[in-house]
Amino acid sequence: MPSSKQPYTMFQSTEYDVIVVGAGHAGCEAAAAAAKLGSKVLLVTMNMNTIAQMSCNPAMGGVAKGQIVREVDALGGQSGLITDRTMIQFRMLNRSKGPAMWSPRAQSDRMRFAEEWRLTLEGIANVDFWQEAVTGLVVENDTVVGVKTQLGIEFRGKAVVLTNGTFLNGLIHIGEKNFGGGRAAEKGSRGITEQLVELGFEAGRMKTGTPPRVDGRSLDYSKMEEQGGDAVPSKFSYLDTPPLTRQRPCYITYTNERVHDILREGFEKSPMFQGRIKGLGPRYCPSVEDKINRFADKDRHQIFVEPEGWSTVECYVNGFSSSLPEDVQYRALREIAGFENAKMFRPGYAIEYDFFPPTQLSLTLETKRVANLYFAGQINGTTGYEEAACQGLMAGINAHNKVHGKQPFVLKRSEAYIGVLIDDLVNKGTDEPYRMFTSRAEHRILLRQDNADLRLTPLGHALGLASDERLARVQQKEQQAAEATELLKSFPVEIADINPFLAELGSAEIHEKTRAVNLLRRPNVELADLCRALPALGEALAGYNAEALEQAVINIKYETYLVKEKQQADRMQELENFVIQGRLDYRAMPALSHEAREKLLRIQPETIGQASRISGISPADVSVLMVYLNR
Repeated sequence: MPSSKQPYTMFQSTEYDVIVVGAGHAGCEAAAAAAKLGSKVLLVTMNMNTIAQMSCNPAMGGVAKGQIVREVDALGGQSGLITDRTMIQFRMLNRSKGPAMWSPRAQSDRMRFAEEWRLTLEGIANVDFWQEAVTGLVVENDTVVGVKTQLGIEFRGKAVVLTNGTFLNGLIHIGEKNFGGGRAAEKGSRGITEQLVELGFEAGRMKTGTPPRVDGRSLDYSKMEEQGGDAVPSKFSYLDTPPLTRQRPCYITYTNERVHDILREGFEKSPMFQGRIKGLGPRYCPSVEDKINRFADKDRHQIFVEPEGWSTVECYVNGFSSSLPEDVQYRALREIAGFENAKMFRPGYAIEYDFFPPTQLSLTLETKRVANLYFAGQINGTTGYEEAACQGLMAGINAHNKVHGKQPFVLKRSEAYIGVLIDDLVNKGTDEPYRMFTSRAEHRILLRQDNADLRLTPLGHALGLASDERLARVQQKEQQAAEATELLKSFPVEIADINPFLAELGSAEIHEKTRAVNLLRRPNVELADLCRALPALGEALAGYNAEALEQAVINIKYETYLVKEKQQADRMQELENFVIQGRLDYRAMPALSHEAREKLLRIQPETIGQASRISGISPADVSVLMVYLNR
């Protein structure tokens, strides 16, 4: 029998390289990345049956979010692969706009998505699992060395990644009722916040919500507008995942004044309006009661009816997130066109949870107060599966690198949306759930969904995360795109061969012989149309990969803009190369503004470029810093 002093010797005998706490989208990517790089990983979760659970809508991607998933895939992460294997519909959003705005989005089979993630993790030999709540960290000399569980077990680890999602002191609200929980029917996590606060961390509260789930058999789809997927569906991963050969449709319907009136009846019991919810919710994904309150002039709001899988009848009512009493939700739902006989599986709810302002992190997502401790996902104040997944990936990479004596891995704002997200969090912080938008990226023409592999796969391969196969594909794509570009620049076009096509298109006719590239630069001329008008061109390009041709076309059409953005990125890089050595006492720089001194002391930027992006730091403050450092 083990002694009373060492009741869990069998667990204490193993020291892990990386311990990941939480198995949501951030935790799964962190565990997979660190393990694939060679670290011995322990993934601790309160419930093995909810690994990679899609807690809210059954979808991946969307505007800017789709770009993030493609970046995760390009680096060697798993989210894109798993989405491709489990999606039931695919749409490329914003096709009518420029390529910087094209954003892939997929409806997923919720149950298959979680199953596929679990099987993927179980297939990685370096990943061990433990099902239990973590109640605290083991910290020695300001360095984390393990975690403690509810049973009193102590797992030792060289680095710990916290990806607790909405579980830290989670509180669920439905009308006047509230109860502890991190997700419907799952208990919250206690102990970690309190310990971190004792260690000097600043904590806050945020709020998110989810809509009711309904029985799809009880809906009348004939009263709704069908929204199908793309005729030729694409995918997220750059590898050869199975093509989507059949799709399930979504549907669109609308609220109305009767729905709004019923919802207003519940305002007196609303935890949000009555002040029982203290945390700030996501600005761009408000509850339905918030929408009808803030936009009282609108007589209807759009509702998306999204199936949750291939076989299940459960549907997600996107646009109807609510924390009103369940009877109010139910009565209001049944006034929506197509929902007259709706059966509810469960009501919507709001959930409050603890987060830690991300200005307490370095760009590697390691905390500044405790060495080898990393935060990823909603614990940093973000919202969304995609935002969580990319943070988990980066935290997993950096935790592995740290414990193996390797260099930190940080992406620049000009390299990836992932770089924009982390840079925003660390330098600006957030007082509401952070969601990625294309408008947050100043170099978004460079950061497109179509070229994430060209940007990031060489970096992922150098890390050891992206496979040789991925790198070979990128090299082939680059070569073919370059060859296709040269062919288009040299291909001759005769007046008689092209003018009938241009006239039909309503585009100006040419008056002298030209090259195909000059016609392709016209905004209303597409390569496929040009190839039909010039069969010889189509034959010359027939052997090229579709993705390579897409790259060639984008590079030709947007050449001026791409060059300009690259020049701007290079200028910004000069500030990034201006390294701030060690910790500076900004209090000794009286020429800095009071706000600048306070924020620079707290964040301790590593470069002048990082300092320039801290909220409240003016160009004058940057000039003062540069003068001081030059001395």
